[in-house]
Amino acid sequence: MKILVLGSGAREHAIVEALLAEEAAHEITVAPGNAGIAARVETVSLDASNGRIVTQYALDNEIELVVVGPEAPLVAGVADALRAKGVPVFGPDKAAAALEGSKAFAKRIMEQAGVPTGRAIRTTSLDELNAALDELGAPHVVKADGLAAGKGVLVTDDRAAAIAHAEYYLQHGPVLVEEFLSGQEVSLFFLADGHDVVPLSPAQDYKRAHDGDEGPNTGGMGAYSPLPWLTDRWGAEAAFVDEVLDTIALPTVRALEAEGTPFVGLLYCGLIITDEGGPGGGAVRVIEFNARFGDPETQVVLPRLTTPLSQLLLAAATGTLARLPYPSFSDEAAVVVVLASEGYPENPVTGREITGLSEAAEVPGVTILHAGTAHSDGRFIATGGRVLGVVGRGDGFAAAREAAYTALGRIRLDGGQYRHDIAERVVR
Repeated sequence: MKILVLGSGAREHAIVEALLAEEAAHEITVAPGNAGIAARVETVSLDASNGRIVTQYALDNEIELVVVGPEAPLVAGVADALRAKGVPVFGPDKAAAALEGSKAFAKRIMEQAGVPTGRAIRTTSLDELNAALDELGAPHVVKADGLAAGKGVLVTDDRAAAIAHAEYYLQHGPVLVEEFLSGQEVSLFFLADGHDVVPLSPAQDYKRAHDGDEGPNTGGMGAYSPLPWLTDRWGAEAAFVDEVLDTIALPTVRALEAEGTPFVGLLYCGLIITDEGGPGGGAVRVIEFNARFGDPETQVVLPRLTTPLSQLLLAAATGTLARLPYPSFSDEAAVVVVLASEGYPENPVTGREITGLSEAAEVPGVTILHAGTAHSDGRFIATGGRVLGVVGRGDGFAAAREAAYTALGRIRLDGGQYRHDIAERVVR
């Protein structure tokens, strides 16, 4: 199959690697890609958020499936332009992508669908914000309503910090103040074809920049999958997945369908298992929805997928998910640790050389996924805040962690930073 993947990060690199791992010999192109992706498949330089350009490229090159990786092209309506010309596309139209593009829209859909979530108050001024902070109390959860590259959320006991965060984002649009929910977070992906959904395997990511969940929020510093501790509460991971499917994912997709905005693509459910009910108890609540594969969770979910990814993506794009069995996954553990540039997330220092990649890739069970990289004069250069995702796989989490961190120890990037505690508590 001729497949065009849109995006330039480690998430898109993970999608490419999953497609290349299939027995079928796909012809894969990525736009615009990065240095690591370019070493694996053809890349083309085009504006992934320009629907007209992407559609013309797809038609000219007889593309049979377009996979939209990041959120920006979805919110810009690239999927609309492709569908209008009959090109199968994995990714929601602009109207449905508002599930990620607008937190207020997502809360309205959740309320309409009866999806369990925390309270939220939409504010458009500092007076409204202060009233909302008073009503919901501390810890304060303040979210930009629109896209903010994973950096629009602040959770703090410091009211002044909450106000300062809101002041910045109020310049660009509404801000939500939400009820604080305490508990373990889980990311769970669902493939949707506008009517039906099928689940992938749960993962947990690490959003804070530093060890011990300290420091500012980032786009994600690491993740692991599966989540063995879910078995302690639900008896089996599958029971948890079924509950989320029945109470959250399917009602949401059906509510969007009823509104005339069918959701076709990847429904990312950012969940929290609240501390209600004490040990072993708790209720599942939605923290947020995204309209695409999560990063870095994709980097640990897709390597465990044994069902051909292309089959799943095409079925979602063509409305035929109901014909497929649930996807299957290997029992191995997967851990990804993100190597970030100095100063990330506030002021990342770019342009520095990355070395040791070949040595790192020789570690058994390791895959190096590129995020913000370029290749110049025979050298790999860091071009973004998050530079690489180092994925380790193994028979258990101890082996997977050892593989990932051994590989990281062979990579050199001046000022580079990464967390040392990804999946550590699972091993303990």
